[in-house]
Amino acid sequence: MAVENNERVTVVDHPLVRHKLAVMRDENTSGITFRQAVHEITMLEAYEATKHLLTVPVEVKTPIAPASCETIAGHEPVIVPILRAGLGMLDGMLEVIPTAPVAHLGMYRNETTHEPIEYYAKMPGYIAERQVFVVDPMLATGGSLIAAIQALRSRGVKDLVAMVIVASPEGVEAVLEADSDVRLFTCAIDEGLNEDAYIVPGLGDAGDRIFQTFGTPVTSDLEPAHR
Repeated sequence: MAVENNERVTVVDHPLVRHKLAVMRDENTSGITFRQAVHEITMLEAYEATKHLLTVPVEVKTPIAPASCETIAGHEPVIVPILRAGLGMLDGMLEVIPTAPVAHLGMYRNETTHEPIEYYAKMPGYIAERQVFVVDPMLATGGSLIAAIQALRSRGVKDLVAMVIVASPEGVEAVLEADSDVRLFTCAIDEGLNEDAYIVPGLGDAGDRIFQTFGTPVTSDLEPAHR
């Protein structure tokens, strides 16, 4: 499958996006700069991912004269960050859609089987009636995103958009095969995965770089959902 040419996959290609990706990939980038780059690149990606939102005509009165305008039809979409790295993209999404409700979905990866396990979910009761944007910086094997999509589908979500920043071809293909309707936005599709399921060249562990938790002792058996 040529994932880059799939009509359900959009690679956001823009000079500012490419610049911020370079900043994020650099191992010498500080934690605060990395976090800010995630915030900014999410805003740029959200601009593309929301282009299909439906609008309705409205009439407003400017200080000079009446004007024919458009506004978003219906209710705001729900944003669902996958804990914990997805939280790094949340503020950028809310910068673009400040009134959007936020749901939370926690996933961790069994380090032996590499299978994702849901450990937390807090969602509004009306989520099935809204468009949903699920966000997570990295799409590696696809296991965590697939599990998140399945969790949302089981709650009745029909209109679902997934937003990541860096993806592997294997992860993209797995997600598209697992769900026939999800639309995927990413800022890059990299070469592939290494033996530890890290994206190559990737940008390392996004959660650790966002929250500056390198070398933090493990205090529970919950590990990052993916890399």
